[in-house]
Amino acid sequence: MATNGGGAPIIIKKVQGGGGGHHGGAWKVAYADFVTAMMAFFLLMWLLNATTEKQRQGLADYFNPTIVQSKSGGAQGPFGGEVQDAQTNSGKGAGASRDTRAGQAEAAAFEAMARHVQDELTGSGAESMQRVNLLKHVITRMTDEGLVIELSDLLDEPLFVGDSAQPTPAMQELAGILAGVLGRVRNELAISGHVRSYPEMLIHSPVWALSDARAHAVRNLLESRDLPGRRIQRVTGYADRRNRSINPMDPNNNRVEVILLR
Repeated sequence: MATNGGGAPIIIKKVQGGGGGHHGGAWKVAYADFVTAMMAFFLLMWLLNATTEKQRQGLADYFNPTIVQSKSGGAQGPFGGEVQDAQTNSGKGAGASRDTRAGQAEAAAFEAMARHVQDELTGSGAESMQRVNLLKHVITRMTDEGLVIELSDLLDEPLFVGDSAQPTPAMQELAGILAGVLGRVRNELAISGHVRSYPEMLIHSPVWALSDARAHAVRNLLESRDLPGRRIQRVTGYADRRNRSINPMDPNNNRVEVILLR
């Protein structure tokens, strides 16, 4: 300790090196750089393993472009993708509009043809009173499926003999008229049979077999009148499951439907 005359003493401190302590914070920065580099390396290895040759080429082109060009997000990018532009969307919209117009035209053509068939089957312009009486068995209606032509029993004139699938003479003549009318159009057909309910006391109800047999009987009659069998797409028996009358045993439920499909 030195003194300066009669003044205050001057104290000089010397700090000795502590051997480096924890070597400062530089090692942390170096370690973080190392870990980051390893993560980047393993990420690169994973990308090379998980991508296809085409995608790898896309990556290379992305990071080292040879041609300057305008790109949309995702389109022709490193991982592929698709972009829809306004022109493409307008083209699709025009196509949808054309499809809609075509569908409307087809529907209008079918309805015009169906009305013509209905006119021929309503008895208007019939050549004879006998034909007019036969066409009283016919009821037509339009549905989403097509033109439904119902061949129904009349109270005093059934279309089948008793509870059988044997056609009466009226049914045979009616099938000839129907085959002639349907032969002038080209649409496909479906046939379904329907019968009235029978008493529940019956052990073996005939409704399923009878409705199916009558539908097939009408199919056979139409084909025997030169209607091509390939036009008939299905023949179905519905038993008494689709009754037309509130009374399930009403004979008016006995009918065969021939559907001119759309």
